[in-house]
Amino acid sequence: MKGRTIRILVIIAVACMIGIGITQIYWFRQAFNAEEDRFNREVNSALYSVARQLFEINDAPVPRINPIQQLSTNYYVVMVNSEIDANLLEYLLITEFEKSGLQADFEYGIYDCVDEKMVYGNYISKSRHPDDNQRGSLPTWADQSYYFGVHFPKKASIITNRMGIWIFSSLVLLVVMVFLGYAIYIILKQKRLSEVQRDFINNMTHEFKTPISTIAVAAQVLKDPQTQENPQRLQNYAHIIETENQRLKNQVERVLTVASLDREAMKKEPVDLHQIIQTSVRSIQVNLQEKDGKVQTDLQAQHSKIHGDSMHLTNVIYNLLDNAIKYCVATPLVSIHTRNHNGSIDLEIRDNGIGINVEEQQKIFHKFYRVPTGNVHDVKGFGLGLNYVQTVVQAHGGTVQLESTPGSGSTFKLTLQNE
Repeated sequence: MKGRTIRILVIIAVACMIGIGITQIYWFRQAFNAEEDRFNREVNSALYSVARQLFEINDAPVPRINPIQQLSTNYYVVMVNSEIDANLLEYLLITEFEKSGLQADFEYGIYDCVDEKMVYGNYISKSRHPDDNQRGSLPTWADQSYYFGVHFPKKASIITNRMGIWIFSSLVLLVVMVFLGYAIYIILKQKRLSEVQRDFINNMTHEFKTPISTIAVAAQVLKDPQTQENPQRLQNYAHIIETENQRLKNQVERVLTVASLDREAMKKEPVDLHQIIQTSVRSIQVNLQEKDGKVQTDLQAQHSKIHGDSMHLTNVIYNLLDNAIKYCVATPLVSIHTRNHNGSIDLEIRDNGIGINVEEQQKIFHKFYRVPTGNVHDVKGFGLGLNYVQTVVQAHGGTVQLESTPGSGSTFKLTLQNE
């Protein structure tokens, strides 16, 4: 599947997820409002019945206007125009709420006209273990005389409990959206892996094709009788075959080394990091001489002993030095510094190469990743070196960091624990 098609499908899927989410939120809110209206109607009906009974008991006429007012989302007041008996009020409230099917905790209070405050109240809980801390003070109703107030502290939870099917459907939809999001992530990841695989095959084909072609041409030349009669020419082409064969061998070993690193444990033993650095510098001299480069060492660490794998650590230093030489358009100048810090040894390798953009600095440690340079193959490699560096350093309990500015070179900072 083409990359453009995948992008279109991902955009459509994300748009659908957003649309479904917004729709579900809208209908959930509508359902909540509908349940809230239903709750308010039930409360108003029950409180009106209580008020009517109180008017009848006190031989007072029922007012034409609605005696019930909702002062907040969960606080209701009822005007009765006469004194209220607290025990009778509590009995009537419990009775009428049960008739209306309101299984809800509530608290009530009675307004005292003398002190002008809510002087009496009780918390009625439907649970076996009521929480006394939930009882609060009820506000007064301005410019009124005889009335009582009823407060439902758990109104929101009561309404949501009534919305079981909506909550269930929302959870199911959330799970579906999570799985769809995960599927999109897997698709994008597979797309990225496919691109990495394609780039790796292209790089590997290019890397192997050159030495194989060179060996084939040299072999054809060696078959020429005139070449066989010229010892010097014969020696030159034999040397070419040997060089290209070694180059091909090194490429194969590099791939196999990274592949085996995922399966094999490090063979750690006490090693001297300074000796490893010096060995790597000697190994890179041939590459340096080709570009008239120099390596300066400033090994200030007093304690250079670490517990690690000598072979893999040597490869790490060699890879960083090799990159410093390959990715340099001028004369390579590489400096190596070490110092001790908080029980560890810090190693810095600084070069004057082309540098790396900020957006690429985290990606270069990914396996097979190479900084895009278009259809240019002037720099060889599979994109395995820096991933190998990071894997080995982390296997030794260390860290690797990169500081780089395009055109000003790069600095790799490695931290390893002292023995």
